[in-house]
Amino acid sequence: MFTFVFNSVLLGVGLAMDAFSVSLANGLNESDMSKRKTCGIAGVFAFFQALMPMLGWFCIHNLLRYFTAFEKFIPWIALALLGFIGAKMLVDGIRSKGETESSKVGFLGLLVQGVATSIDALSVGFTIANYNWYMALGSALIIAAVTFAICLAGVFLGKKFGTKLAGKATVFGGIILILIGIEIFITGLI
Repeated sequence: MFTFVFNSVLLGVGLAMDAFSVSLANGLNESDMSKRKTCGIAGVFAFFQALMPMLGWFCIHNLLRYFTAFEKFIPWIALALLGFIGAKMLVDGIRSKGETESSKVGFLGLLVQGVATSIDALSVGFTIANYNWYMALGSALIIAAVTFAICLAGVFLGKKFGTKLAGKATVFGGIILILIGIEIFITGLI
């Protein structure tokens, strides 16, 4: 039991790093974010980080040949989604010319971020393929809890430093998202 929980926590930490960085960027871009939205951002990332391994597990047990064909597109999808969002933030930040108005992420943008940062977690379904349904679900819930905590920390850190960076936060956040997309892309190709 200890090994199961420990491994799930480690998976959660590993999977949450991209979501942490995006949460940090969101906090940078909206330093006056409400506690409700902060929890909502962490919740969306936690949801997708739990959903994707479960989808991967389901694919392993039911749709293996389809998942294998889709897997090669994962780095491209993550790069496109994060690159687009990051480029938009970068352009908005440059256009604002250092003004203190921040670029707030909307619900649709947050969903795209959630999918983009967790799509590589589909492959975790391979690592938990020997789990039964209850074990896979338990692991996914532990991953979600870890991701939620890490993303809360990311948003809070971003909010703290966002006030210090003021008008440059949107540009910095956009650069972070683009770099995360590139990192996921390169890692996925290797």
